Amino acid sequence: MRPVGRAIADFKMINEGDRILLGVSGGKDSLSLLLILHHLKQYAPVKFHLGAVTVDPQIEGFDPSPLKNYLADLGIPYFYQEQAILEQAEDAIDGDSFCSFCSRMKRGILYSTARKEAYNILALAQHLDDLAESFLMSAFHNGKLQTMKANYTIQTGDIRVIRPLVYTREELTRSYAEAASLPVIPDSCPACFSMPTQREHMKQLLTQEEKLNPSLFNNLLTTLKPLMAIDKG
Repeated sequence: MRPVGRAIADFKMINEGDRILLGVSGGKDSLSLLLILHHLKQYAPVKFHLGAVTVDPQIEGFDPSPLKNYLADLGIPYFYQEQAILEQAEDAIDGDSFCSFCSRMKRGILYSTARKEAYNILALAQHLDDLAESFLMSAFHNGKLQTMKANYTIQTGDIRVIRPLVYTREELTRSYAEAASLPVIPDSCPACFSMPTQREHMKQLLTQEEKLNPSLFNNLLTTLKPLMAIDKG
């Protein structure tokens, strides 16, 4: 709760009356953020609405449908969108990775759902480890100093994207999900898990470096804060 609350305050993520739609994949990160935002909705001085959306890419081995009962028990409006992304990818990918194609397709569905259901904010569950990996990938492969933004407005100007977990380590969401007995969906992205990725390589690199430098992520957070504060979609 503490790092999430601090991130929300530092980057002014939530305002009175905001309608927040959280992207829920079924993994430990998005389910942890779901429970935290659900708690904040009940007790925070700023009043906001909370809904959730899952994009089911209809990939063999991945079934997020059990989330429907969990969201119903929490009393959170839930939008379950099914799209055969893998089948579309086989025809549409041209020199691009499936992960990149899937990410773009999912983001488009998240935006369209937010617009249709009148939500002005899309919340995503990327954490500090994700931001650090993105930073290294950008520096190593694109020659740019950039990472994911904490709070920004997309180019069309009608939706704001927030990432309340930007101060939170992945190990903390893992521990939180276990302690809260969250209904984590196994292999929330089996198509990606079946092949090595640049992001996985960066994750391993950071893991090895952190063993030598326990202050690594504190230092990286200091480095990344100015980059994640840029409001640009």
